[in-house]
Amino acid sequence: LALKRMSVRKDYRGLGIATALGRTALAFARQRGCRAVVLNTLMLQHEARALYEHLGFRRHRHYVLPTAYGRLANCTITTYRYDLAGTP
Repeated sequence: LALKRMSVRKDYRGLGIATALGRTALAFARQRGCRAVVLNTLMLQHEARALYEHLGFRRHRHYVLPTAYGRLANCTITTYRYDLAGTP
């Protein structure tokens, strides 16, 4: 399963919509028997990273984008993981 680019329009942020969407995505994955949800985010996406950590995701991996531009610009990716096994 893949979810790509979840976002909430700026004028609707702060209303709990992103949290509800995140919880719904986790429930969807759990209902389908997935063992974990893994996502990537850029180092500059501070609000997204805070949301993921609020939802219970844990930092799993941190690396520089493996392209010439990524190395030149030090474009860092953080991978987050949420283990579904044993959660209600």
